[in-house]
Amino acid sequence: MATAQHLPAKRSGAQLALDYLCGWAQKQGDWRFQKTRQTWLLVHMYDSDQVPDEHFPTLLAYLAGLKGQARELTVQKAEALMRELDEAGAGSPDRPLLEKTRRIRQVLQLLS
Repeated sequence: MATAQHLPAKRSGAQLALDYLCGWAQKQGDWRFQKTRQTWLLVHMYDSDQVPDEHFPTLLAYLAGLKGQARELTVQKAEALMRELDEAGAGSPDRPLLEKTRRIRQVLQLLS
């Protein structure tokens, strides 16, 4: 077991999830499915502050492999978010809202 002196600084959930995604993309031999990392990615995927633009294409490729209930729930949540944004979009949307809408559309196009 590693001693406290050798432990790296505690990484954020965002960094752990992005490392997980990059490991998947590189097909590293030690990569394994981690529900908590996948859940974090699914919850935060529309937020470009949490999942930067440079990681979003990799995330889309990861999402293409979703199956079963995870895929269905992701589509349902994306559709619900799209409806909310459409209803709230009477005013002029700001840039973060436009980015979120673009990401939702990409996810729906991929999974529907």
